[in-house]
Amino acid sequence: MRHKKARYKLGMRTSHREAMLRNMVTSLLEHESITTTDTRAKAVRSLAEHMITLGKRGDLHARRQALQVIRSQAVARSLFDDIAPRYATRDGGYTRIIKKGFRAGDGAEMSILELVEKRAKEASATSSKSSKIAEKAKGLKDKFLDTIKAK
Repeated sequence: MRHKKARYKLGMRTSHREAMLRNMVTSLLEHESITTTDTRAKAVRSLAEHMITLGKRGDLHARRQALQVIRSQAVARSLFDDIAPRYATRDGGYTRIIKKGFRAGDGAEMSILELVEKRAKEASATSSKSSKIAEKAKGLKDKFLDTIKAK
């Protein structure tokens, strides 16, 4: 009987699927965002959220369980030291899936899988970009108003 075997098969054998999911979770935790097909993103999401939950637990057994999935010790270290503390007050929902469109080659539906709360430096880089854009827009507005006043 197949009780409790409802998972995404993804059209591949078990060993291949498990290896791919582990690699994708490692990449997601390393880069905090990956682009993949919609079905693969949904399959990776549950495993990634489980890894963050293990990171929040933070004990030795949780570390060993996470290292069974995560391929890199550096990524596992950043999970327990950097990523998990960001989600200390959140009870789940650590990732989001954003639909991207369709792949040009075969028409597969593509999605972006990313962590909900970004790193501090990425957030500051985004805010600095937006402030630079705002300053440039203000400068253009002032220049435009000066030209109108001159006429």
